[in-house]
Amino acid sequence: MYSAPAYRRPERRASRSARRARRRALLALAVVAFVVVLALAAFRPGSGTVVGIGAPASASRLLPAGPPRPLVVALHGTLRIQLPVNERNVTAIGYHGAGEDILPLDPVGRQANQGAFSRLFHRIFGGGGGGVAYYQLGGGSGPSTGSLNVGAAPGTDVYAPVDGTIVGLRDYVLDGRAYGSVIDIQPSDEPSVVVSVTHLRADQSLTVGAPVSSRTSKLGTVVDFSPVERLALARYTQDAGNHVAISVRAATTVPLR
Repeated sequence: MYSAPAYRRPERRASRSARRARRRALLALAVVAFVVVLALAAFRPGSGTVVGIGAPASASRLLPAGPPRPLVVALHGTLRIQLPVNERNVTAIGYHGAGEDILPLDPVGRQANQGAFSRLFHRIFGGGGGGVAYYQLGGGSGPSTGSLNVGAAPGTDVYAPVDGTIVGLRDYVLDGRAYGSVIDIQPSDEPSVVVSVTHLRADQSLTVGAPVSSRTSKLGTVVDFSPVERLALARYTQDAGNHVAISVRAATTVPLR
């Protein structure tokens, strides 16, 4: 007597449903793992920072260390701004606005305080710079990278950031009082602009018309501005945030004397 085979289609459907459920579960686990990896990539410390730049100052780093080694920290077109302080003495590097007549600088390095999304993007797709870490300080008018602040303790030697000629030497006046000097340098390679260096006490041997060489010509020493200014760089250092400030203007806008 003929007997019809058992009907098994519901079992096959259940098997396919189970496989789909397993695939969805594996996919969900893969997505979770991917998100965890991205989060770790976004928030783990960056690499590539030049040793001695942007780290808290120690007692040994406050001692005289001689001229800085060749290290470009900012650009304006073809103009190359060299580190004006020996890297052993640098506490941090930051940028902020300094006036509408100030020309923007292009930082060379990576922004250490960029947002989480930017860090994540650069971790995945690259970019964001390498080498010297710098901080965007905010505040001030004009371009946000108009003033380059190179942190160092008061008394630290400051050297010329560019090759050129001193075309201005005057007091830095704040609330009617002089606090150090303003040194204006016309770069040899870019005479249409003037590089101004402030927050330092000028060396007595400097005179208008004297030539200077980057990294080898001493301009003076860092002045303590902490009693008269709230220094934004202090947020990223273990001291008062004193620094030497560098900015670039068109030559026709600088009051030379």
